Amino acid sequence: MNIIKSDYLIIGSGLTGLILALKISSCCNTVNLITKKNIEDSNTKLAQGGIACVMDKNDSFDLHINDTLLTGCGLCNKKIVKKFISEGPERIKELMNLGVKFTKRNELEFDLGLEGGHSRRRILHCKDFTGKELEETLIKKVKKNKNINIYENHIAIDLILDKNGTCRGSYFLDIKKNLLIACESRITVLACGGAGRVYLYTSNPETATGDGIAMAYRAGAKIANMEFVQFHPTCLYNSGYETFLISEAMRGEGGFLRLKNGTRFMQKYHSEMELAPRDIVSKAIVKELKITNDNFVYLDITHKNKSFLRKRFPNIYNKCLSYGIDISKNMIPVIPAAHFFCGGVLVDEHGATSIKNLYAAGETACSKIHGANRLASNSLLECIVYADRIFKTSKQNLNKKYKKILIKNIYKNNNFYHKNINIMSILTKLRELSWKYIGIIRSDNELKYMKNYIENLKNKTNYFLNRAPISSEKIEFRNLILISELITDCAILRKESRGTHLNLNYPFMSKYTKNTIISMNK
Repeated sequence: MNIIKSDYLIIGSGLTGLILALKISSCCNTVNLITKKNIEDSNTKLAQGGIACVMDKNDSFDLHINDTLLTGCGLCNKKIVKKFISEGPERIKELMNLGVKFTKRNELEFDLGLEGGHSRRRILHCKDFTGKELEETLIKKVKKNKNINIYENHIAIDLILDKNGTCRGSYFLDIKKNLLIACESRITVLACGGAGRVYLYTSNPETATGDGIAMAYRAGAKIANMEFVQFHPTCLYNSGYETFLISEAMRGEGGFLRLKNGTRFMQKYHSEMELAPRDIVSKAIVKELKITNDNFVYLDITHKNKSFLRKRFPNIYNKCLSYGIDISKNMIPVIPAAHFFCGGVLVDEHGATSIKNLYAAGETACSKIHGANRLASNSLLECIVYADRIFKTSKQNLNKKYKKILIKNIYKNNNFYHKNINIMSILTKLRELSWKYIGIIRSDNELKYMKNYIENLKNKTNYFLNRAPISSEKIEFRNLILISELITDCAILRKESRGTHLNLNYPFMSKYTKNTIISMNK
C-alpha cells in the first residue's frame, strides 16, 4: 500500500473544499485535496439559484433568521442560525475579492432573486449557473497554489484512526491505477457532498453517494437527522430516470405549477402558493399525482417574455431546448427529486465532529442550521461560512506533535473472487425502494418493509463486500446501502411529521423538538 502524508486532508472538491484549501494553504506546507472524479465534478457545479445573504437595505438579519427558523420547523438551533447569517456578508465579500462576479442590476445594486420561504429578495446569483461560476473561479486559484496537491479520480474508502480514536487521515483507491493509498494527515475534513443517488430521482450528480457520512458512521462519529431529505419540487421529468434541476428561482420569477389539464393547484396547500417552502410544494405535487395518477405536473412560465427568460435562465432555457421544450412557448414537465440532505455528520458550531481532528461541512454535515427543512439557497452560504470556521479552528492543531501511526494493509484489491454479483441491478432496486418507502411520504409499514429489505440485502451481499476486489463501484455500493439504512433508522425513530419527514401514521407535529442522533457506538 502506498502512503502519502500531508498536514491537511480535504475530501471533496465542492465549494467548501475549494475555499477551505485556499484558506488553510497559507498556514501549512501540504494540503491534499482528494476528489473521486475530476475536480469540477461536484454538487456545487449544479447549483443554479444562488447564495442567500442579507445585502439590501430593505432586508435584515432578523428577517433572514426568522425565515430560516420557520422553514426549519422547530429543529434549527436559533443561536447557531443567528451567528451563521450575521457572518454572511463578510464571506460574500471574500468571494468577490477572489473574483466571483454576481449578477447586478446596475453598478451599485445586485440583482437579488426571490425563492420559496424567503420574505425578501436576497438571493445573490450568477444568472442561473451560480455554482459553476463559483467553482471555476476557485479552481483556477487552487490549481495555481503550490501548497495544494490535487488528487483526482481517488475515492475515499475509510478513515484512519489511531489508538486514541483520533482521526489521522483516510484510505483511498486510485481508480485509474487500481492502487490502494493511505493518506496520513494531522487534520481531515469531510466535504464530500450528499447522498441523492440513494433515490431513483435526484438532482444530484452520480458522485453523490454519501461517502463522507458513511465513512464517519463506520468510524464511530455521531450522525443526525438523516430522516430529513429535501426533495426539490421541480426537476425536469425524464422517464429514463436521469433528470435536470429547474431552479426554484423560476417560480420566484412568476412560474406557475399546473396539472396536465392546466389547472393550478398550489392554492389548496399554502397561502404563498408556488413560493411555499420546498417540502410543502413537493408534498403537494406528490399528493396531486396520486389523485390524477399522472407521472408529472407542469411548470408554466410561458407568460414571461422570451428575451427575459433567455437572459435570466440561459442554462435552463438551452437545456430544455435540447429536450425539445421551448420554455417561452411550452410548459415544462416536472417531478420532485431528492435534492439535499438536511442531516449528516453531526458537527458543532466550528464544524468539528465527535471524532477528534475530524471536521465536516456542507451537505456532508448536520450543522443544526437547516433543521427539518432547508431554506432555499442557505446551503452555499453554509459552505463558505463553515469553511472559514473550520479554517480558524483547525489551524490551531496543525503544530501539535502527533505520534507515529501504523498503517495496515486492511484492503485487498487484487485477490480473486469467483462469485459474480450484479451491482447495478441491486442498486437500481435499492433506489426504487428508497424512492417508494423512504421518499417524500412514508408509513410505519413501509419503513418496516425497508428495514427488513436492507437487512436481507446486507446478508446477501456481505460475502461479496468482504471478499471481492476493491473497486469504486463496490465502495459506493457499500455506502449507499448504509445511507439507505441510516435514513430508515432515523425515520423509524421520529414518531411525528415535521418538515421534509411525513409519516402517514403520525400526521401531526409533536412537541418533540430534539435531533435524531445515532451512532455505531450506541
